[in-house]
Amino acid sequence: MGLSYDPTGRVVLDPDEEIQHAVRLVFDLFAQHRSALAVVKHFAEHRLLIPDRLWTRSRKGEVVWAPLRHARVLTLLHNPFYAGAYVYGRTKSRSRLLPGEAPRIKARSRRVSRVDWPIVLRNHHEGYLSWEQFVSNVQQLDDNRTFRAEERRGAVREGSALLQGVVVCGRCGRRMGVRYMADGRRPIYVCGHLHRDFAAKTCQELRGDGIDQAVAQLFLQAMQPAQLQLSLATLQQLEERARAVDRHWQLRLERARYEVELARRRYVAVDPENRLVARSLERDWDEKLTDLDQLEREYAARPAKESLPVNDTERARILALAKDLPLVWHAPTTTATERKQLVRLLIKDVTLTKGQITIRVDIRWQTSACSTLEVTRPKPLCEIRRTAPTVIARVRELAAIFTDQQIAERLTAEGFRSGQGGRLSASKVNWIRYAYQITSGCPQGPAACPQGQRGDGRYSTRAAAALLNVNVSTITHWCQTGKLNGVQTAPHGPRWVMLTPELIATLRKLHPQHWARHT
Repeated sequence: MGLSYDPTGRVVLDPDEEIQHAVRLVFDLFAQHRSALAVVKHFAEHRLLIPDRLWTRSRKGEVVWAPLRHARVLTLLHNPFYAGAYVYGRTKSRSRLLPGEAPRIKARSRRVSRVDWPIVLRNHHEGYLSWEQFVSNVQQLDDNRTFRAEERRGAVREGSALLQGVVVCGRCGRRMGVRYMADGRRPIYVCGHLHRDFAAKTCQELRGDGIDQAVAQLFLQAMQPAQLQLSLATLQQLEERARAVDRHWQLRLERARYEVELARRRYVAVDPENRLVARSLERDWDEKLTDLDQLEREYAARPAKESLPVNDTERARILALAKDLPLVWHAPTTTATERKQLVRLLIKDVTLTKGQITIRVDIRWQTSACSTLEVTRPKPLCEIRRTAPTVIARVRELAAIFTDQQIAERLTAEGFRSGQGGRLSASKVNWIRYAYQITSGCPQGPAACPQGQRGDGRYSTRAAAALLNVNVSTITHWCQTGKLNGVQTAPHGPRWVMLTPELIATLRKLHPQHWARHT
């Protein structure tokens, strides 16, 4: 499909422009996306069709249009005929005698490697791409394969792992896989070949968000000289993509209008008295008109951003963003797939080696130059949530003269936070004192203060009653009436009373008071 013979027997491009455009679009999209499945998704998203030629006896040579399939893309990309080359010997048949059967020979076919093709005639005819582009496409398809992953990077996926497919273990030299944490965003690079094959310990397992950030920063630094060229290439790519999709639809509409006109001429040319033929031709004309109307409706219903090329405003915005490539890189509209494709254009592979404190990152560029980074290993969760030493020292300093609630309020006012980043509370301060064995000079309960007086100078009600030679109920009454300054943190909880020398001299009784015992 896409090639035909001229009257002299030479191989030429198909004279049908719509067929030529559809075939060229497949090769252009693969050059952009570097994935056969991405080409299929693009055709399906824009509701584009691909031609196919029938080979049955009754309909031999007839062209039909159908949705693009993944196997069809692979067939186009692997066929050297589209590169203008004539090749013989792409497959080889091997015959063998089958035991236990009647004497006969059965042949089996297998593919021959490109370097072993016996006959290759380049520039044999006009093609859709050059021989170098054909070889590059075949190599890209081979690199996208997941079989023997240690030798291939695989196709670009949709996950957030920037180095997916290009990470190499610094200990065993094998390709590292990717899995994600519970949130589905933070990647983890794992070398699990030894565990999977020999039930041994996992070679390496590294959290990847910090590594991706360091590699992306180095990549952006390397891209600084080419920002303007990148922006112009992106602008041209957007315009060409919009024009290609719109051109495909215009050719489909042109073909549909031609078929309508052809059906009309057939109907007009028939004898009106021959109703047997006229009815059939009229019905065919109506069907063509219906197909044309439906196609025009689909074309009109396309989103404007898919049907219009880049205007002057969008062109100015893209050129303005080119001056700040990191802004475009971190923009939410930039997908993870696009970032990976850019990284693979410059970086061949990245080798990770885990150390005691840092992770060594060795980057090999496409030019075979190497760069080395040192990335600090993420702290364990227990260390991340551990209370800062400054907070512990401050609690130890304040615990002698303040309660847990007062300590929490002071630390919050000073800007300190807990290990999890939250606000400090009295219960958290109490736990810090318990974990680091810090004794409180101002406890809430009287049992924790045997001497009866806290570090802030307050007395328990029992100690105050003994000092003033009164009953405990008297101290409670004086606190309720405001005669004494007493604090109570909880209803029905213990009270702590502030007694000054003047109050002691004024309220102290000469003899202890006792309740009269009643029967």
